[in-house]
Amino acid sequence: MTDFIRKITPNAKDDVLAGITVSLAMIPEVVAFAFVAQISPIVALFGAFIIGIVSALFGGRPGLISGAAGAVAVIFVHMIQEGHAKGLLFDTPVENMGYFYLLAAVVLMGIIQVLSGIFKLGKFVRLIPHPVMLGFVNGLAIVIFMAQLGMFKENTKDIFGQNMRKTESKELVYNVNDNTVTDLISGSKLFSIDGKSINNIATGEEVFIMSENQVFDVNTKKVVFNVQDNGFYSVKDSGVVKSIMEGNKLYIMIGLVLLTMLIIWGLPKLTKKVPAALTAILIVTLISIFGGLNSINVGDFIRDGGGAGLNGFDELSSKLNLGELWSHLPFNLDTLKFIAPYAFLAASVGLIETLMTMNLVDELTDSRGDGNRECVAQGAGNMLSGILGGTGGCGMIGQTVININAGGRGRLSGVMMAITLLTFILFADKYIEQVPIAALVGVMFMMVIETFAWSSLRIMKKIPVSDAVVLVIVSVVTVFFDLAIAVFVGVIISALAFAWENAKKIRARKRFTEDGKIKTYEIWGPLFFGSITAFNEKFDIKNDPDEVYIDFVESRISDHSAVEAITNIVNKYEAVGKSIKLKHLSEDCKILMYKANPKFKDVIVEDVHDPRYHLAANPEDFPKPLSEYKF
Repeated sequence: MTDFIRKITPNAKDDVLAGITVSLAMIPEVVAFAFVAQISPIVALFGAFIIGIVSALFGGRPGLISGAAGAVAVIFVHMIQEGHAKGLLFDTPVENMGYFYLLAAVVLMGIIQVLSGIFKLGKFVRLIPHPVMLGFVNGLAIVIFMAQLGMFKENTKDIFGQNMRKTESKELVYNVNDNTVTDLISGSKLFSIDGKSINNIATGEEVFIMSENQVFDVNTKKVVFNVQDNGFYSVKDSGVVKSIMEGNKLYIMIGLVLLTMLIIWGLPKLTKKVPAALTAILIVTLISIFGGLNSINVGDFIRDGGGAGLNGFDELSSKLNLGELWSHLPFNLDTLKFIAPYAFLAASVGLIETLMTMNLVDELTDSRGDGNRECVAQGAGNMLSGILGGTGGCGMIGQTVININAGGRGRLSGVMMAITLLTFILFADKYIEQVPIAALVGVMFMMVIETFAWSSLRIMKKIPVSDAVVLVIVSVVTVFFDLAIAVFVGVIISALAFAWENAKKIRARKRFTEDGKIKTYEIWGPLFFGSITAFNEKFDIKNDPDEVYIDFVESRISDHSAVEAITNIVNKYEAVGKSIKLKHLSEDCKILMYKANPKFKDVIVEDVHDPRYHLAANPEDFPKPLSEYKF
């Protein structure tokens, strides 16, 4: 047991401090993504704890930090909104039904990820080219930077002191004329407008209040209509109205951010015995508290949010009654059809971001992780999180970079991050709520500087044009769409560029015997779907002698298109009564040809006359001799 503990905690002090630092940096980001997904912050924080500790203990990459990431959160936004609407249509309406659909989707997401690990799909991350990796890192750094700019805005308040909602007008509901609201169809007078008050004409009671071209229900205090073009229109909610900070609040925010960045930059030059990020957070927090600065802190940030799910820290234990938690969800095929597309997309995005982050950690630490094991751990974490009431997540590159830079290398750093989050949820929220958002923004800005691959700007003119284009496109798509689409686009463009370049490399050297009766085509370059057209143009069937050889000593038959092309060439020569033979095919090429058409046994020459053949044949790829294969 002692040896096991020593193995997982090789650098306990640095891992513990790095984990605490990462947890503090994770809180505002997780909460911000919770607001985006329209769920309660406690749902996201609890999910981050479960996913973080499961992946830290059982994942394939020590030092990798997982949590409720934005890349996954944004996928569920539309599903949650649609789920709320579906819940209100039930025979017994259910409020916040989108939250219960979210839990089911997260569990299904986890199942898909576990299966991906079992079937060893994690190895396909090796197919991601380096320019795609650079583009992913740069794009994600830009996304994180832009997300921090939102911290310099504050929510605008409405007439009730609540967060003002941005609403878009839809259909006309009532006409307004001479401060009287009339029914659109019957023309009956329903309400009278007296300043900001809208009263029921029949009862004289105030039913609505008008402010900023919006009509609020006096009971629910929610926007029910927009006032536009002398009429009341139904509305679509488009989120909270935000405005840029002004005056002292803005100056204090900027000052604390710069101070945080200065400490993180300068402290390592004096000593590396304490983590710079954690020290900066503590110093800036103390300055803010004892200096009486009017700065927005973590508590203000959380309380100004809201969302579906667990609506307070004191509700956590009561909501872990699994029977009650899952009693609202209809277990039927319609539910599966509804959540499956979102779960599959979230599972794909989560695995891609996790595996890409794992590759980055491999490079930073000069070690290698186990992608398939990480897939299983991520899936298990998501399944457990969904079952217990938390949201989904994946590996988080920003927090992982902070962890690595702070000295976190072992599993203990991830475990400590998760435990600190749980401590915050259960006990220490009053203390951590006092941390200024500015300190965390400063940490994230320094992380962005560390994450961005600045070397990519210097090498743009030194790498192939296709790689430079891929790098830029992946960065842009990551910023404007999402990570999964960016990676898929990058891999596809890289593959097409590679195919195009190799398609142009097919060559055919032509030589005759001394008597001119035998012509040999020596093929050079890969024969695959992209080079088939150029390959067919090399042959002069009409004018060739009666005996022709095609020598593949410096070529390989790569796919079915190549097999079909050779079959067509052979048939054309035989159709005009000429003999054609194929020689110096590698072992794998022979197997491919024999499986495609038994007639190649009479066309392929088994004898080897050229020592170069063994360089192209790769006999080590085959566990048994060719003669033992059955066709």
